[in-house]
Amino acid sequence: MKYTQLGRTGLKVSRLVLGTMNFGPQTDEADSHAIMDAALDAGINFFDTANVYGWGENKGRTEEIIGNWFAQGGDRRDKVVLATKVYSNMAADGEAWPNHDKLSALNIRRAVDASLKRLRTDHIDLYQFHHIDRATPFDEIWQAIDVLVQQGKILYAGSSNFPGYKIAQANEVAARRGSYGLVSEQCLYNLAERRAEMEVIPAAQDYGLGVIPWSPLNGGLLGGVIKKEVEGGRRATGRAADALADTAGRAQVQAYEDLLDKHGLEPGEAALAWLLTRPGVTGPIVGPRTAEQLESALRAVELELSAEVLSGLDEIFPGPGPSPEAFAW
Repeated sequence: MKYTQLGRTGLKVSRLVLGTMNFGPQTDEADSHAIMDAALDAGINFFDTANVYGWGENKGRTEEIIGNWFAQGGDRRDKVVLATKVYSNMAADGEAWPNHDKLSALNIRRAVDASLKRLRTDHIDLYQFHHIDRATPFDEIWQAIDVLVQQGKILYAGSSNFPGYKIAQANEVAARRGSYGLVSEQCLYNLAERRAEMEVIPAAQDYGLGVIPWSPLNGGLLGGVIKKEVEGGRRATGRAADALADTAGRAQVQAYEDLLDKHGLEPGEAALAWLLTRPGVTGPIVGPRTAEQLESALRAVELELSAEVLSGLDEIFPGPGPSPEAFAW
């Protein structure tokens, strides 16, 4: 495994991030524990979750699965850089109550204590704001975060799904207060979805945030979806199905698969390897449902894409270009 610094911090994290969103809803506890063991054995030390994972009536279940894994001992907790998120309403469905969601100081305090209990740990390494909260000023958010840092409950704060201007706002307010500010941004970013290159990634780089792409295969679209459809009858769903329903979108994905087939590359591994070449990227989140999917993701870390392949990928999935030149000059 290869490692890098998380943004401007001294924290060393693996170039792949283990996403745990499937733990509970799609992968049972025993298999989830086996995947985490395999990830740790492979050198992945960066685990990402959220308080809401488990969804519906099972909100918080994913954190509980991770906490039970930590409780098995073997230095599991000490070896892991643990990231979770706050924002969503955690009250039981149908029982929503004021101040049980978003980023008020009250909810941040409530949410972090609940996550610590489910995760069976005394601290969270990276506490991330899952979405922007237009109703809560950053002065209040940072006051709450500074208290948690002083109490030793969290070490760093990060954002998720923030536009570039909110990254700037958050860190300008933090600087004025003498707070450390955001150290990471978790955003939708992959070959087929490159809008983050316009504002989010430049803002993250300027403010010293590590970029953590989620959905690196764009909902399976970049994982060889057409080949799987032809060979096994497995039909695309969600974002991938929407893209393939469009004639131009399907032609684009076909060209992508043809290019990688020409060079003997697996699409999913190449899509991850491409992200690892991008400026500012700490590491993409991989969310394996099985041990086999984890093994495939691990191969991407060692994969070197040739200049010819990189050029071909840019032709098929052109980025937006530099900001602001691409849209203003």
